[in-house]
Amino acid sequence: MEGAKEQLQAPTYGDLITILSIDGGGIRGIIPGTILGFLESQLQELDGEDARLADYFDVIAGTSTGGLVTAMLTCPNEKNRPLFAAKDIKDFYLTNCPNIFPQPGCPLFSRATKVIKALSGPKYDGKFLHNIVKDKLGETRLHQTLTNVVIPTFDIKHLQPAIFSSYQVKKKPTLDALLTDICIATSAAPTYLPAHYFKIQTDNGDVREYNLIDGGVAANNPTLVAMGEVSKEIIKGNPDFFPTKPMDYGKFLVISLGTGSKKDEKRYNAKQSAKWGMLGWLTSGGSTPLVDVFTQASGDMVDLHLSVVFEALHSDKYLRIQDDGLSGDVSSVDIATANNLNELVKVGEGLLKKQVSRVNLETGIFEPFKEETNEEALKRFAKLLSQERHRRHLRSPQGKAEAQKYEVEIKI
Repeated sequence: MEGAKEQLQAPTYGDLITILSIDGGGIRGIIPGTILGFLESQLQELDGEDARLADYFDVIAGTSTGGLVTAMLTCPNEKNRPLFAAKDIKDFYLTNCPNIFPQPGCPLFSRATKVIKALSGPKYDGKFLHNIVKDKLGETRLHQTLTNVVIPTFDIKHLQPAIFSSYQVKKKPTLDALLTDICIATSAAPTYLPAHYFKIQTDNGDVREYNLIDGGVAANNPTLVAMGEVSKEIIKGNPDFFPTKPMDYGKFLVISLGTGSKKDEKRYNAKQSAKWGMLGWLTSGGSTPLVDVFTQASGDMVDLHLSVVFEALHSDKYLRIQDDGLSGDVSSVDIATANNLNELVKVGEGLLKKQVSRVNLETGIFEPFKEETNEEALKRFAKLLSQERHRRHLRSPQGKAEAQKYEVEIKI
């Protein structure tokens, strides 16, 4: 069976450029995982049970836990089809998260344990995560994904983002990392998991070393990074995007999935944070305020920007699904108890029933944007994606040849 890169014809044969983006958020990756399962089921109703998300998106982008989901959706199996169906992501999290983020044996000592860990090193050693990622993704490299991927990380040595992009790897072999290394790196959240070092040596002797941490410090919502990668290809004259112009955002179809957040006015305030030192910024409120601040800011700034852009274009092809009303354990990134993980599944299912929302540009709060629910919006987007895929096939050389052959057979 052919891979998605062969099945998904170049955008030049269609009308749209399709992008799927998944935020970072630790165990809360279950939320977008649940939503992706629904989206893929709608595509299967339209195009058959073998349909996979990688068949429909020109780019799938993900940061941290979203990067792991991206790899799962695009890594080829022995039949050169996606290693995971979207419906399998939820079960992967339910099964493995308790071992990736083992919980303290006694709740009475959990807070003390967190404080000690914050002072002495990462809360988790990452060994189980590293092993399960290596077991699932094996020796697959970036250039082998079934559709284009964009996964941000951050190089702590050079203090700059390191973006692993299918588009860039064609010209920069030193970016052709193992998907295992990319996933481990983009998930290495400060204070939670250790930074990741690896190096790549090309056939001509070029060597590049990487000292990487969680991509969330640069782009917890990687939607804009993915759109930027496409725009660069258009500027360079990539024939796949002819005749699209660099600023022609009206051709973009974008689905951006958040992992939920807790925008609680009682959570932090200036009066209490003014007293924090290093320990306070790392442990207050049973969470990690410093990490919460930069990941939330990163995600919201992207959505604010894109909401304005698509509104200016009068385009209804941008869908952001996010829940900023999480509370209690479900708002954490690492409380991986069976009960909490199942509650996160319910959050994802409940989010499908909520109205499509956009960030209020004044308050920063998600507010209902239109009457349609997220579930209804995803059904609409599934139809658009299916139509685009069929349109590309019909306009491609292969599709035209099949049509001519059919016409000849009819005449005969």
